[in-house]
Amino acid sequence: MTIAVDLRNFVQPDRVHRDLYEDPQIFEMEMERLFRRAWTYAGHVSQVPKIGDFLCTTIGTQPLVMTRHTDGKVYVLHNRCGHRGVKVINTEQGNAKLLRCMFHGWTFRANGELAGLTQPEGYPPDFNPDPVACGMPKVARMEIYHGFVFVSLSADGPDFKDYFGGVLSSLDDLIAYAPEGEVEITGGLLRYGYPGNWKFQADNSCDMYHVVYSHESSRKGNTQYIRRPGDTGGIPFFDKSNKVVTFDASGLWAFENGHGWEGAVVQSHENTSKWYQEYEARLEKQHGKERTRQILTRKRHNTIFYPNLVIQDLNMHVRLIRPHRVDLTEILIYPIKLKGAPEEMFIESIRMLNTTNSAASMTQADDVEAFIRGHAGLRTKDANPWVLIARGDGTETPDPAYERGYRTFGSSELLLRKQYQSWLNLMTHGA
Repeated sequence: MTIAVDLRNFVQPDRVHRDLYEDPQIFEMEMERLFRRAWTYAGHVSQVPKIGDFLCTTIGTQPLVMTRHTDGKVYVLHNRCGHRGVKVINTEQGNAKLLRCMFHGWTFRANGELAGLTQPEGYPPDFNPDPVACGMPKVARMEIYHGFVFVSLSADGPDFKDYFGGVLSSLDDLIAYAPEGEVEITGGLLRYGYPGNWKFQADNSCDMYHVVYSHESSRKGNTQYIRRPGDTGGIPFFDKSNKVVTFDASGLWAFENGHGWEGAVVQSHENTSKWYQEYEARLEKQHGKERTRQILTRKRHNTIFYPNLVIQDLNMHVRLIRPHRVDLTEILIYPIKLKGAPEEMFIESIRMLNTTNSAASMTQADDVEAFIRGHAGLRTKDANPWVLIARGDGTETPDPAYERGYRTFGSSELLLRKQYQSWLNLMTHGA
């Protein structure tokens, strides 16, 4: 599709135009350009552990299905019948020997190849459909990193490691938390939606500026509620001078293609519960005391792999951003299980996810309310059309520890500026 405006006019170094959140035409261009060209998260291999398993997902608004074929490999396919283009799998997750289209009964193997068509006598005698060309197409590119499956719907563009760069260290560190060196996505999911643009959630994923204001009701005195049994205290908001320095001191890291993370909050370093002590002992048995101490001295709180994946380090989970319309977004929350860690640790993690990230939780509900109000406020056309993202501009410095990484103070909006530069690059590529 085409639009009669220059998108470069919508992004300035310290602000973006309201239409990026409200214009249906721009939303459709994002689905065609940004979500098609970027590397995006599709799922985790542990979600399809057995041959015949499948998991439906979307990239932008395009339906996909992740499968495990008889060769043991994981595939990501366009969820589209090679006959009349109908969506083949409508059940979100399951197991099947063949994937069958409900419209005319065509069947497909888990690698996407056509397995059979119904009533073949009705076709011309020389009709011999190619099993690949008439199958469910594979995505253009796919990479698996520590079990996390990323795809690009375009055959062109930066390669996987070039696109993500130093932010992949977040997954390296995540895997190190597991005594057996692997993680699983299991334990069910939380799902919520809001009437607003997908970028509200992406913008907020590593925003430490809003915490003491949006989540004011979640604190008692100067600290937030204790997030895990055994933690010695909640997250402190202010210092004695009543300035928001707790999060500022933690830092924020940003990368050229819009990825980044918040520094770890103070609370994430210690825990006195029995199951946590057992967890530490298992890590020490695997790595020794010094390396275990390095692993448990966490570096991050939330990490965003722009545009659709957020991973939280403190209460480990995957947050998947699914755009539906310019004014409708769905969010899926999946618990992360550390293989080899005590089972009680995972049970407590799920319990706390219900406290913090369910639709009626103590903190996520505040964020959703902000997204709803953001959508309502930006619909006002007779006011300043710009959304400011200037906080901390010019304070960033390169961090040589991470490839193309920059560091600044925790409540800076540096990461938003990187995200919208990436947005502009992807949206105007080749234009």
